Amino acid sequence: MTRAQALVLTKPRSLETREFDLPIISDNDAILKIEACGLCGTDHEQYTGAIPSGFEFIPGHESVGIIEEIGDQAQKLWGVTVGDRVAVEVFQSCRDCDQCRSGNYRQCVSHGLGDMYGFIPVSKNPHLWGGYASHQYLGPDTILHKVPDNLDPVMATLFNPLGAGLRWGATIPEVKRGDVVAILGPGIRGICAVVAAKLAGAGYIAITGKGKMDESRLNSAKAFGADLTVDVDEIEPDKALVKAIGTLADVVVNVTAKAPSAFGQAVKLVKPGGRVVMAGTSGVGQAPGLWPDLIVYKEITILGALGVDSAAYSKALDILAGGEFPFADLDREVVGIESVDKLILEMAGETPKTPPVHGVVTPA
Repeated sequence: MTRAQALVLTKPRSLETREFDLPIISDNDAILKIEACGLCGTDHEQYTGAIPSGFEFIPGHESVGIIEEIGDQAQKLWGVTVGDRVAVEVFQSCRDCDQCRSGNYRQCVSHGLGDMYGFIPVSKNPHLWGGYASHQYLGPDTILHKVPDNLDPVMATLFNPLGAGLRWGATIPEVKRGDVVAILGPGIRGICAVVAAKLAGAGYIAITGKGKMDESRLNSAKAFGADLTVDVDEIEPDKALVKAIGTLADVVVNVTAKAPSAFGQAVKLVKPGGRVVMAGTSGVGQAPGLWPDLIVYKEITILGALGVDSAAYSKALDILAGGEFPFADLDREVVGIESVDKLILEMAGETPKTPPVHGVVTPA
């Protein structure tokens, strides 16, 4: 029987190479031969233990690959067949509970946060639940997107962060034409939120970073449509925005990781009656500098954004295929399985090297 190779996170900062038998496919599931898997901020939070698991698992939830085997019913449900290149959503959906029927399948009662690809115990058959592997099992409740023919697998992994940027940076806060939008964090999702705000017709877009580590990322953001870049080590974001255009932001999108002061900055930065999106997970439990009464005085709307939906993923793939934005020019590092831990530490800012904006592992 053909075997798959995978990296298992056995404990914080410990990735172990293992082999697993490929499962026998039934009528409603499939096997994906992974070509590329993007690295997310969640990956280094898992790796370092900032997000504890208590179990061993195969990380990676931005998988792109080729359908190697697929059941007849799965072909009909997903609209794909053997040989198709697809992108795999992180959340699964039973398609039957109230949350799934309403479109909020990120809260599926059968899956949800406790059953996401890239964070499922490796002890659960058939083991291959993550993207740091040669193959990934696609269960019956998987959600897939066919990748446009002109997108290579490395570029296609951007479906995940760009989908996040579209939902977090435009759809959830309902960005309107002419809005002033401020984005906290110049990582790949921050840059993708710039794209979302631009496409939504924002009148002015600001993005923040911190220190020399973010200097190149802020410069990259300008190429995607940012009007103002702010180093928070040099000036407070609210003061920088008022100095630039004389007003605070209609919408603030916080996509920072391990930046406890960002929530307080967001509340200061948004104008009365504005919207603040707290997106993804920050990896911290405190918010120094936050004055809660300011939320009341300004009558701010705080919006939590856990993940992405299918509409955003589909639009992301179309945007990437269209080539309107310079995603190909991003600072990018692509590594094989043997170098994943090194790249994760770079992206976590734990090495002297400036982290790339876009990190990708190619298991082959």
